[in-house]
Amino acid sequence: MRLDAGLVFLSDSRTNAGVDAISTARKMTVFEEPGDRVVVLMTAGNLAISQSVRQCLAEARDEKRSLWTARDMFEAATIVGEAVRAVHKRDAHALREAGIDFNVSMIFGGQIRGERTRLFNIYAAGNFVESTPENCYFQIGEAKYGKPIIDRVVSPSLPLGEAAKCALISMDSTLKSNISVGLPLDLLVYEADSLRVTRFASIDEKNAYFRMIRDTWGQRLRQVFGEISNPEWDASQPAEFPLARDEADRWGQPVRARRDR
Repeated sequence: MRLDAGLVFLSDSRTNAGVDAISTARKMTVFEEPGDRVVVLMTAGNLAISQSVRQCLAEARDEKRSLWTARDMFEAATIVGEAVRAVHKRDAHALREAGIDFNVSMIFGGQIRGERTRLFNIYAAGNFVESTPENCYFQIGEAKYGKPIIDRVVSPSLPLGEAAKCALISMDSTLKSNISVGLPLDLLVYEADSLRVTRFASIDEKNAYFRMIRDTWGQRLRQVFGEISNPEWDASQPAEFPLARDEADRWGQPVRARRDR
């Protein structure tokens, strides 16, 4: 999430899931030069591809063109895209021969001294889009279960603490509904213009705050669900929020198939 107050990054660590095959690996990498830049890379898709891209970026530290020398975040995002294309050039043919798609996506964001915070979604072709005030967050990987709470709550003016809470609730919804997402989680909250990492947490099943989120959110959902009125089916009776419509409405009844006699 890119907010007026800064950035919020959250990733899980499950890379494979099945009846007897569950593995974990960190999906968040931080490139930090305190006082000059903090940039964060999160990955989804084929683990071998994403690890190769990350290694290419890390090994370029002493080169003239790298994440540590980029003049701004746009150039840094371009460097990440170039690393994706370099791995594609090296591995794509062999993967295709093995029947494996070149599947990787990335969220990349942060701040370089002299400019504002920025956030990008980088695709498997190495191209990318940048967040806007109208679309101030990105999700990659398994997104559908956690998306509704973010859509309803997040806007650029949201304080960082509330945004972190929303991200954790969103992730908990995904954990609840999909086995391909799992603990531990990595949460990084970056305050704009700080140019250093000050708020980072690795969250497992024993984390007191996340357990509170999980218990409280489930209880409050059931509470709100119980407070919403049941549907009223009798259109002839007055109701504040009627569900059934007048039978004279041609859209008020289903299409009926009748047997001729």
